[in-house]
Amino acid sequence: MDLKEEKAIGGDPSAHWYYIAKGRAIRDLLGGETLGCVLDVGAGSGVFSRMLLEDGLAGRAVCIDPNYEDYHLGPCDGGRLNFVREVGEVDADAVLMLDVIEHVDDDVALIRDYAAKAAAGTRFLISVPAFNFLWSSHDEFLEHRRRYTLEELQASVEAAGLEIRELRYFFGMLFPAVAALRMADKALRGDKEATQSALKAAPDWLNRSLVAIHDIERAALFPFNKLAGVTAFCLAEKPAVAKTDIAA
Repeated sequence: MDLKEEKAIGGDPSAHWYYIAKGRAIRDLLGGETLGCVLDVGAGSGVFSRMLLEDGLAGRAVCIDPNYEDYHLGPCDGGRLNFVREVGEVDADAVLMLDVIEHVDDDVALIRDYAAKAAAGTRFLISVPAFNFLWSSHDEFLEHRRRYTLEELQASVEAAGLEIRELRYFFGMLFPAVAALRMADKALRGDKEATQSALKAAPDWLNRSLVAIHDIERAALFPFNKLAGVTAFCLAEKPAVAKTDIAA
């Protein structure tokens, strides 16, 4: 997760509707079994890893980001959570790449690098911003390179050698409003430099309402939504035999 986005809400991200809703969507995609270890790539503050630990869905988590300051490094939470700049191998049941690959020029290379270090059967949960026509100052402020359709996300993940298990959009109930706001932003801002994220702190009543709305979406729409949303999710797995080996 992008620390710029977390800072934009001006408080604890785990109490904000966006992170609560997204964390519950992540939980649904990973299923109910407890994971021994999660590797959270580009984790920022580790908000989603902390959620999985608190929900008892992971025994431990390793948060990785090459930009961590020295003070940020090391274990915490009784050793269950660890912050590092790099790893030599992926010793984890699941790899989280949540709002990460849209920040790099070569998304396939980034996924492939971690897939190469992982054991067969390791799951990869990837989220990205959806639809390039939603591009706005929000993306420029967060230094995104691109947004994705499900088909584009699938192509990148498969090119990295992983097998797709699930593809879905999320935040579909907000999609019409977000689309209108993003297009208005584009029309009104012109060539002005982007200075802030679209994600803001919300009053308690709105925060609770948006959490409830997305609980409904997760139950009624999320399992089947391949039509529209603000976020695209992919759950993939490293196969026992790499596709490159099969081709050879």
